[in-house]
Amino acid sequence: MARKNKILIPEARESLDQLKGRVMKAKGYKVDMQNPDNVKYEVAKEQGIPLKKENNGQLTAEQAGKIGGPIGGNMVKEMIKMAQEQMKRN
Repeated sequence: MARKNKILIPEARESLDQLKGRVMKAKGYKVDMQNPDNVKYEVAKEQGIPLKKENNGQLTAEQAGKIGGPIGGNMVKEMIKMAQEQMKRN
């Protein structure tokens, strides 16, 4: 499945995927560290949302948010924690 979301610095994709894997694994999800983006299917299943590997045009914005929100929200929390720790060291 092609990724439609774009990040500002494409070279950061691998690091962001690693962060996603670490964060979601710490939250108790089964994560394939070779493909951490697949954790979205586990989150969708937990929420009762029919996410498929192909076209998901039938999903509402609310459903998509229930999948991406916990993933992105937890990643942001971890990045803030990392930044705070780095500022303490400096």
